Amino acid sequence: MTTGVSFRGINDTGPRHEKFTYWDSLFDVGLRGEMGEFGDYFKTWNWELGFRYSRNEGQDLAVGEASQPGLREALLDTDPATAFDPFLNFNAHNTKAARQRVYITLHNSGEYELPIGYATVNGDLFNLPAGPVSFAIGGEYDAPRWTRDRDTLNTTFQSIGSADGGSARVNRDVWSIYQEVRVPFTSPTWNLPGFYSFEVDFAEREEWYSQNTSAVLPSGAFPFQPAAHSQYNMQKPKVSVRWQPLDPKYIGALTLRGSYTEAFHAPALPEISPASTQDFFGAFDQFTGQTYMFEVRVIGNPNLQPEVAYEWSYGAVYSPKWIKGLTLSADWWHIDMRSIASLLGVAFIRDNDIPGLVFRGPPRVINGRLVPGLINLVIDPNENLTGAIFEGLDYEAIYILDSSIFGHGDFGRLTATLNGTWLSRAELQILPDTKRFGIAGEVIPPGFTLTGSLPWSRANFSLFYDGPADTWLQGLDVGAIVHYTGQYEDDNQTLTTNFSSVGFTKPQTPRSGPLPWRARKVREWITLDLIASYTFNLPPPAPAQVPGFAKDGGKNVNMKDGKQKNVIPVSTAEYNPCGWRTWLNNTTISLGMQNVFDEDPPFVAGSGENGYDESLATIKGRFWYVQLKKRF
Repeated sequence: MTTGVSFRGINDTGPRHEKFTYWDSLFDVGLRGEMGEFGDYFKTWNWELGFRYSRNEGQDLAVGEASQPGLREALLDTDPATAFDPFLNFNAHNTKAARQRVYITLHNSGEYELPIGYATVNGDLFNLPAGPVSFAIGGEYDAPRWTRDRDTLNTTFQSIGSADGGSARVNRDVWSIYQEVRVPFTSPTWNLPGFYSFEVDFAEREEWYSQNTSAVLPSGAFPFQPAAHSQYNMQKPKVSVRWQPLDPKYIGALTLRGSYTEAFHAPALPEISPASTQDFFGAFDQFTGQTYMFEVRVIGNPNLQPEVAYEWSYGAVYSPKWIKGLTLSADWWHIDMRSIASLLGVAFIRDNDIPGLVFRGPPRVINGRLVPGLINLVIDPNENLTGAIFEGLDYEAIYILDSSIFGHGDFGRLTATLNGTWLSRAELQILPDTKRFGIAGEVIPPGFTLTGSLPWSRANFSLFYDGPADTWLQGLDVGAIVHYTGQYEDDNQTLTTNFSSVGFTKPQTPRSGPLPWRARKVREWITLDLIASYTFNLPPPAPAQVPGFAKDGGKNVNMKDGKQKNVIPVSTAEYNPCGWRTWLNNTTISLGMQNVFDEDPPFVAGSGENGYDESLATIKGRFWYVQLKKRF
């Protein structure tokens, strides 16, 4: 039964709050060595073994939440000492006994642990006229384990004001091998006209996955979910080419490069757990013509498959001969993603009234016509969507001005860098029977797990000064960084939709909805960061002479008869002296400030929660920091 009465227990408990506690541990161990002792053929071979274990434990105490069964019993209680009265005036509060029955502290905890072991070998196989054919081969074992233990009231969906959901346990075992071969067909030591240097890299990686999810108890519309097991493997290649057509002495260093890669990404462990998480969503229902609240269950999928991607890129790096210190680069890239693991989204499920995911009440007769029932529940599952395509241009310009080139001494070095990305195309296809539509230059609403918002242009410009070598300014590094995010479209698909009638905007034409005058752009955002650091590089102290030993290293000792005798030194070890110079040497002090002018992020109407784009911006504002680092 819904009464339509709202109640706030501020005078009873105060504001709700949560207490988080985390325990982190990390262990690393490794060995590396060379294989030259096995013969001259292995003199370039190296090996490495390593093991890492990391663990994160967390506890969340949600204070001041309400218990459904406790509230129900207290409302039905007839004893004034223990009954709960929701109709007290603003300044009154319930008895302690009543409050203890209704208001509780929920205990939620979770753990994530990841042991990783790996082994690699690399070296040269044999020599070609242009140089050695190099290789690398390795193997790795990962075993992530994720656990989430919710409070009993949460797992039975009987709390009020807290996100209910099931407990979950998921583990995964991953075995992988990878190999890479670099073949130099030509090089500066052996080349042909037009092929000053030409080399190709061939690489491949294969992984085998075995994963398990725990059983989930029934709750509401959800039946019992048994424990599940799934397996799959992936084998993906990569080929890259690096080509210098001309000797740098003619026009400077020009390098052409390109690559083709097939990649994959396994779903995160929470994404494959069938344990659901409860939420509530308020929206306009085009099938009933009403706006109301309904329950949403976000749920994982044990049968979720890895995302796969096909990527290619080509570009050039050029350092002109006539402008010393300048380097220019540009790369055009294309990414074709398929089987994207993502939530379908409540709005998409609701608007398409997908059977099995939308549960409605019984149909009703209103004004003589049959109207569908109100939505009681929407299930938002993780699914493998059809795919997405991204294309764009990465560019960079670096200029290093060394003051010594002017012939008047060394006064330090200036380094200016400009790098950025221009997004040419981004298109998304949800299901095989739906159209692909563009999402480039648009706000991506929160909750969409594929990507954040996609402005057409983003860039950074930095200018740094490094002190001259062999002076006390050698360790000085001072610089400024300007961050630029260009304009992009707001969530116009939602803004131009008319929710009071059946008038929705098409995804591929978000500005042409029933209310096109509400479409808007998110303005550009420019921020400035400053940083200054100094590293102490003190010269080593002059070695002190040991009494009784000569200046030639202590090999000759003056005897009583005036003759010298050659003896073995007492010690050839060199010890670092103690004192303030030792502690100060190799110490770096940094002082920085982010967002110097305290620029607020631009307003985004499509972000109803906070009014700004959380995927690109932050409301942290001006922030300064100090860092002290010591290298031993």
